[in-house]
Amino acid sequence: MMAAAYCRSAKAILVPIATLSILGLSGCLDRNRTPASRVYYHGPKSDHFDGAHFFNPEGEQGSGGGKRDGVGTFLRIAEGRGGHHTWPSSVPVVQTVPPLRVEGGRMLVTWIGHATTLVQTQGVNILIDPVWAWRDSPLPFVGPKRVREPGVKLTDLPPIDIVLISHNHYDHLDIGALKEIERRDHPLIVTGLGNDTLLAEHGLKATAGDWGQSIPYRPGIAIEITRAHHWSAHWYDDIDRALWCGFRVELPGGDVYFAGDSGDGKMAWASEVAREGRPIRLALLPIAPYKLTSPQTGNHMDPDQAVDAFRILRPAHALAVHWGTFELGAEAIGDAPVRLGEALRRNGIAADRFRAMDAGQSWDIPGMEE
Repeated sequence: MMAAAYCRSAKAILVPIATLSILGLSGCLDRNRTPASRVYYHGPKSDHFDGAHFFNPEGEQGSGGGKRDGVGTFLRIAEGRGGHHTWPSSVPVVQTVPPLRVEGGRMLVTWIGHATTLVQTQGVNILIDPVWAWRDSPLPFVGPKRVREPGVKLTDLPPIDIVLISHNHYDHLDIGALKEIERRDHPLIVTGLGNDTLLAEHGLKATAGDWGQSIPYRPGIAIEITRAHHWSAHWYDDIDRALWCGFRVELPGGDVYFAGDSGDGKMAWASEVAREGRPIRLALLPIAPYKLTSPQTGNHMDPDQAVDAFRILRPAHALAVHWGTFELGAEAIGDAPVRLGEALRRNGIAADRFRAMDAGQSWDIPGMEE
């Protein structure tokens, strides 16, 4: 009895403290109160950096999530009381073991879950936003839980050559998993400005760049950091101190493009990428969440907007990501793929060109000439 009462009392104290600690991830606290240790980047002002914070050039800065829903709503979501009762506690996943290498022009993509995706081609293994954590949170006992386990066990990953990190939110940056991958494989880690400083605090070396900057890997393969419409925070006092981004991987036989965790943003980012003119063999496009409680967030895309992006980018094929893993939105767990199918039909796009797969499922991407 006493032990149970103690546990309840401890939870009553710790959960509010914990949720207040991660409140900054929703942008509810003052973004200007940043200690020097969490000022990740110093550099000249630009069209998306004001000398202290990064921002979306097209406006709508931090319009989504708890920044608009308010403190009370965010606390309820963080404590598991957000009113999202449609998701199961877990869904079955058939885990897979990817091949060690995929050589030549063949391209194999495996959806591991959420944004985490493995692309294998040209003998190179590229891992995007690696997250194996069980909560989207800095703390293990509060925050949105993972309901779909990773489609590949961390220990079953093939040797990783390149890791791409779009930004520092916890559903895209898992320090524990990244340390294990770095210890084993020593990959090239590429990310946006400022995130390299954050990673260095954990003993991880990364190459950081600005939108439009290209990082060479080997002849014929390079990683371009691309514009995205989002925001960043790894704690409550470092909001927008590091850059969010997407990536375009230049490859023989057609590029791979990852939009990052991007909202619509007037599709400026998609138009910018499309203007480059190089063929995109595979695009990875987020399709959820649409909203936290009632209003749609401006920092994520719904399936209709993802199809709009597809039409602008004109990739040969696309994979839907960022859905059905962490309960971040009020939509049902399977709603996003259904809506994606409806949007594709309305726009006359073949369903086999833009797919949503189960975690652990792999897809052999046809060549550009096929």
